[in-house]
Amino acid sequence: MASADNPYLHDGDADDEDDEDLDETGYKTVKDAVIFAIEVSKSMLDPENHRPMSKGDGATLAALKCAYRVMQQRIISHPNDMVGILLFGTEQSKFSSGGDAGSNDLAYPHCYLLTDLDVPEARDVKQLRDLVEDPEEASKLLVPSKEPASMANVLFCVNQTFTTKAPNFSSRRVFLVTDNDNPHPNDKNLRSSAIVRAKDLYDLGVIVDLFPILPGSGYFDQSTFYDDIVYSTNPADPEATAPLSSSSNISGRADGISLLESLMSSINSKITPKRALFSLPFEIGPGLRIGVKGYIPIKRQEPAKSCYVWVGGENEKPQIAFGSTTQMAEDTARVVTKEEIRKAFNFGGEQVLFTPEELAAIRNFGDPVIRIMGFKPLSMLPIWANTRAPYFMYPSETDFIGSTRVFSALQQKLLKDNKMGLAWFIPRRNATPTLAALVPGAEKKGESGEQVVPPGIWIHPLPFADDIRQNPETTVVHAPGDLVALMRKVIGQLQLPKGVYDPLNYPNPALQWFYRILQAIALDEDTPETAEDKTTPKYRQIDKRSGDFTKDWGEQLEEDFQVWQKRQGRGGKRSVDVEDGPPKKRAVKVKGETMEDDEMKTHFERNTISKLTVPVLKEWASGHSIPIHGKKADIVEGVQRYFEKK
Repeated sequence: MASADNPYLHDGDADDEDDEDLDETGYKTVKDAVIFAIEVSKSMLDPENHRPMSKGDGATLAALKCAYRVMQQRIISHPNDMVGILLFGTEQSKFSSGGDAGSNDLAYPHCYLLTDLDVPEARDVKQLRDLVEDPEEASKLLVPSKEPASMANVLFCVNQTFTTKAPNFSSRRVFLVTDNDNPHPNDKNLRSSAIVRAKDLYDLGVIVDLFPILPGSGYFDQSTFYDDIVYSTNPADPEATAPLSSSSNISGRADGISLLESLMSSINSKITPKRALFSLPFEIGPGLRIGVKGYIPIKRQEPAKSCYVWVGGENEKPQIAFGSTTQMAEDTARVVTKEEIRKAFNFGGEQVLFTPEELAAIRNFGDPVIRIMGFKPLSMLPIWANTRAPYFMYPSETDFIGSTRVFSALQQKLLKDNKMGLAWFIPRRNATPTLAALVPGAEKKGESGEQVVPPGIWIHPLPFADDIRQNPETTVVHAPGDLVALMRKVIGQLQLPKGVYDPLNYPNPALQWFYRILQAIALDEDTPETAEDKTTPKYRQIDKRSGDFTKDWGEQLEEDFQVWQKRQGRGGKRSVDVEDGPPKKRAVKVKGETMEDDEMKTHFERNTISKLTVPVLKEWASGHSIPIHGKKADIVEGVQRYFEKK
């Protein structure tokens, strides 16, 4: 059931507490460490040796621009993640964090650590920006060596960097960018050493992702060397993305897209490991448990404030402010310690105190679990029951071996029988338990066969009675056929390409504007004047395609509305179907037999008499010998007694 291109499977180990933090929602997050290993050679620096690009950049400079953009994104989206850049094949050598060459640098010739593996700072981004935007600065550094760099040294540099900078990170990746499919064709010793270093990375749990650049021949044969370097799976991340095929064509698409955009698209697909929201036992029956992990595929993203900055210091230099909270007694202004504070609940005019242990016991409904209580037809799940975002559940072999087979059998059986499971759902400790519907989800693939949605089971938390609000009663007026036909023409002209709406094509303009201003302030860039809003409708194109049809529809709507008003008559309160033909004569009020009695009886049965207006209540009550003097509550009570006696 597992798939290499499953978009929900690149999760870090959610149970490793050595390298985890808590986000604003209280859930654990996993930090990620990424190193860009970019080759510097004559072929990689020559723009004419690869596909033509918009600015005439070579593959090395294009990859550096890609790393620059990724670093900008990581600062905003994942401020705790680490990013590093290692150049290999350069004439200069530098592996130490300092500026001067040392003994450590001489041990790794032609390897240049441009940006050490660390949380990106504004200084690092500025340095990389100056390099990719200044040709003179780039020409000083990007000088290829006369002999190629040893891949064993490159991989060992990566090993050393991860070991010293991110020893406990559960997600560590290397993005290897090169156009040489066989760096050591005539040296078996260097080839064997590189294979050993790659095996060391594999044992450490480091994932090597290869980004082959098509050379002038137009073919990159991965089988000649990199099949022994890049592993399909990893012991720390067994569900990681599989390597590219031996004849990868990542940058050779025929639509003329630049190498930079091609690399950016490919790296974005691997840059972010999907983090599991929870890892729970899934109890299918008494004594039958398997392991599953839960994810939130779509979540609203908002600007996150990570710290406070004080701008009133010396020399007006901004400094991070660290806050502290002190509890004080209101009457004596005495400092109150944490041990003196108790939580209480008001009951009967008195405060009932509880200790922290008692509160924890009250909130404890058992260990986190997903327990199936039964099965129901999928048709019994109404549309209004979807009040919260669902979770996506996928099997995990970490705690229970064989979970994938059992999970797959259950998912396929639910799909075949068109049924859902009812489950007792506690996502984490101290969480409020809920009833949830387990809805099977089938695998969906795109036009080219790639997996868009993986197979699995969706967890829909079911609402309680208090969560559902009754819709107010409305008068329904059916549109005539000619009006519907005209609107059908309007809708036909407003279809999206291929009839599919992709939310990824429409970023949140307010959020993007916030990040753009934040970036300009941090990097000393010019503040942009206007924001790009891709959600703005293309009104000129819409008017060109459907403007005439919309005008025809509006004119027809005005005519039908005039007809509808005439049929209603003065003071008419009942709904009228325009297609019913000529208006019917109003019924003569006869005590106890008019239509209004039936309507009032319906309100009595639904207990909605109090929602009627006072004029309506007085008009009906006066015809049935019910006193209409006094407040509205008195009239409502008289109407209710009238039907109770009947």
